[in-house]
Amino acid sequence: MTGIEIVDDAQRTAKPSDLFWPWFAANVSVFGMSYGSWVLGFGISFLQATVVTVIGVVVSFFLCGLIAIAGKRGSAPTMVLSRAAFGVHGQKVPGIVSWLTSIGWETFLAITAVLATATVFEALGWASGTGVRVIAALVVAGVIVTASVLGYHMIMRLQSILTWLTGAITVLYVVLVIPHIDFAAVMALPHGSPQQMIGALVMVMTGFGLGWINIAADWSRYQRRSASDSSIVVWNTIGGSAAPVILVTVGLLLAGSDPALMDAVAVDPVGALATLLPVWALIPFWITALLALVSGAVLGIYSSGLTLLSLGIRIPRPVATGIDGLILTIGTIWVVFFAQDFLGPFQSFLITLGVPLAAWAGILIADILTRRADYHEPSLFDARGVYGAFDWTSLVTMAVASVLGWGLVINQFAAEAAWNNWQGYLLGPLGGKEGTWAYANLGVLLALVLSFLVTLLLRRRTIRRQEAAAAELAVAGLEHAPGPLDGGRG
Repeated sequence: MTGIEIVDDAQRTAKPSDLFWPWFAANVSVFGMSYGSWVLGFGISFLQATVVTVIGVVVSFFLCGLIAIAGKRGSAPTMVLSRAAFGVHGQKVPGIVSWLTSIGWETFLAITAVLATATVFEALGWASGTGVRVIAALVVAGVIVTASVLGYHMIMRLQSILTWLTGAITVLYVVLVIPHIDFAAVMALPHGSPQQMIGALVMVMTGFGLGWINIAADWSRYQRRSASDSSIVVWNTIGGSAAPVILVTVGLLLAGSDPALMDAVAVDPVGALATLLPVWALIPFWITALLALVSGAVLGIYSSGLTLLSLGIRIPRPVATGIDGLILTIGTIWVVFFAQDFLGPFQSFLITLGVPLAAWAGILIADILTRRADYHEPSLFDARGVYGAFDWTSLVTMAVASVLGWGLVINQFAAEAAWNNWQGYLLGPLGGKEGTWAYANLGVLLALVLSFLVTLLLRRRTIRRQEAAAAELAVAGLEHAPGPLDGGRG
């Protein structure tokens, strides 16, 4: 089973179109409809929300596609390839942020699956209560971990099957809930301000593409070296965004028709949607929703295990996946049984990590677009190689962009996540934490754009030096430059 090592050319048989399956399967879920309630929660109209959804989903998965290019060029997981921009040891800083983000998303999807199970069972008149939730939590976590341990090729086969199954039942769900849509009520929703639209846009971007961006190259590392960069970007973008654009739009129609549904989604995102169905449709809905949520979590936990290995922990990949699975299980049980509210803290957590993750993404995207040659693969694992131990330009850029970014976002769940009330310290000139710009979450966009521009300006010469050094080593047949660490031998 491949860990973080370079994928052998003999295993690199995938085509760009193969990338459609994992991204589509992980995002063709009724869970996507829940975002309709959250987008309208910013106080914008249906037309504004639709524009925000299309732009946010497509652009965020396009950014994933750009990072996926690195996978083809370097045959390694995303967080290993990021060493070219941050240094072999410096990469551990964004690596920790990435690992925490993945663990958070996996746990969120598992929690949603457990809550949906309890709601559907109760609607069917079956067993309910603590026992159902305990069993559901253990089964969901067990399935996620088991599937994740199987490895890339098995996961890809499973995803292609799940795509058809979840897609078909999701279409059936949409057909069945059309009678619940009140177009007059939806179109009567008042328009919001540009600041509210920006806030909703950032939420959509962090909830979709930016939520996956730290693992975007994990699946493209099996692409042939001859694969087209543009094709990789296109298939990532189509696979990731095709379903969410439609599903969130349907969610907007449902939430705009029923304010009570908007409130219910905040407590139980998928279970609330199940209440709109006739009894006979609950079981196929539940099975499909469960499979879709598990599908997304499988992708996440597979990659979070790789990220854990990239931090220097020397254990087999299945063991790393098992560790993440244990954390997922504990987190799921704690939230389901002890937390009074989980959506608020989760969204607060998402925005907090979203700022440094956006800063990292801006740096890596600029690094990828600046490079003219493939990565020098041995140097990705050797601090004596062309990428060095630390790239201080990238590390300082990420730190400064994160500090500025956190100053321009606020904790919108002050009561549920009081530990995050320190944010927003730079909003004074924009009206303060109660001003019109406070809820726009400008910090995420600032971190992304600022780090991208700074990297383009300041690291171009560094990248050219790295590529020149890599070319010299390749000609000499050396893995790294001779030095005192190896007695002058390459």
